Amino acid sequence: SLAPLRVRIEAAGAFATVLPLALRPLAAPKVSLAAVVAGAGGAPVDLGIVADDADDLRAAAARAGDVDLVVTVGGASVGDHDLIQKVLGGAGLAVDFWKVALRPGKPLISGTLGGVPMLGLPGNPVSALVCALVFLRPAVAALLGRADVGDGRVGAVLGRACKANDHREDYLRSALARRDDGVLVATPFEQQDSSQLSALARADCLAIRPPDAPAARSGDRIDVIPFTLGLDWF
Repeated sequence: SLAPLRVRIEAAGAFATVLPLALRPLAAPKVSLAAVVAGAGGAPVDLGIVADDADDLRAAAARAGDVDLVVTVGGASVGDHDLIQKVLGGAGLAVDFWKVALRPGKPLISGTLGGVPMLGLPGNPVSALVCALVFLRPAVAALLGRADVGDGRVGAVLGRACKANDHREDYLRSALARRDDGVLVATPFEQQDSSQLSALARADCLAIRPPDAPAARSGDRIDVIPFTLGLDWF
């Protein structure tokens, strides 16, 4: 059999390293990202939490080992705390693009680190998981050579009205249900702030609002990304 696709996951963030040891796993979205990788057929390799410190980041890069995809979480802020590019640039980081026009999840890095594909996700847990479903899951599928490369979106209708969107593509945390006629109904939650981890925990899917989309009414068509890509929604 073929060797598993090894995906290295490391979380950068001083906020996590000052927490009590028992609470540190809750501060970084590594567990959910590992689940996304495993669900897509990869083998997650956890390198732990790295402080927002140049020396620690260099040390983490040096102990990366033999992997097929590098995923960093945090350290890719839009501003002075963008340590990933500053530090890993000297360790072979080549950036293809940085920052994407979606919400949540603007500070995202795509490139290679020492010739290995690399994806830098935001440190915010909600933003990180949204970006993992949109970018990481398809990346793992593509590296495995699978034909079903994509984010798994399906068609649904809105269960409530939505206001007009701005220039960023919106991924709304939403409940998902099936009507008696078989049509999927996505109902976005009223609270969509990326600090609301509880909304993500209650959600069944991400409802996608394109950039500059006009106001939508209940019953209008919308694409959604179900969190469970099983037969329940098909």
